[in-house]
Amino acid sequence: MSKKEVVTNVIAEQGIVPLYYHDDPDVYIELLRALYRAGMRTMEFADRGQRALKNFGKMRAVCDREMPGMYLGIGTIKDAASAQAYLDAGAEFIVCPGMVPPVVELAALHRLLAIPGCMTPTDLILAESLNVPIVKIFPANTLGPSFLDAVQAVFSGMRFMPTGGIEIERYNLAAWFQRNVCAVGGSKLITADVMENQRYDELTTQARNALDLIRSVKGSVSKK
Repeated sequence: MSKKEVVTNVIAEQGIVPLYYHDDPDVYIELLRALYRAGMRTMEFADRGQRALKNFGKMRAVCDREMPGMYLGIGTIKDAASAQAYLDAGAEFIVCPGMVPPVVELAALHRLLAIPGCMTPTDLILAESLNVPIVKIFPANTLGPSFLDAVQAVFSGMRFMPTGGIEIERYNLAAWFQRNVCAVGGSKLITADVMENQRYDELTTQARNALDLIRSVKGSVSKK
């Protein structure tokens, strides 16, 4: 099984892809450890600061040393040059805020997963033509779950990962998983308070609760 297939399956099984960025290595590495302790096995680091690439390399080293079975992705990638730099640093999948064909094609060349952001049928048609297995519905809080009602029948072979403003609570999650999304983007999981006040044990608890809640929601949806 290729790394692309492995990561696709891990994302679907986990049901959530936590994402964050922080400048301080003492913080972003402890956040990663907290997620791992909770049972998370994939996450997305955002390319949002001047030190992001260097920081990602430090995370990669810690992950390789301490966290078997953890897959690190890089997000907010908008061009192929940035994507290549992170692939060289050990990124195992790439997430884009929009549809960026050169990034998707580069990831395919390396047999890795790229998840492009889509918000129109035109985006989805292009993603389908590039054989993208998962697309990021972004911004999800603007498009809403009803967007999937309108497009899923036309793109029946595609998996969706809504991202942006997804609340980690039962009603909101159920609205998305009832539409058979494979996962949600978890920017709401790692709050500014958790990062600024270094509440790592609290994050572990919250992440574990999120995993339990998603399993419960998916189980309830599958019984209907």
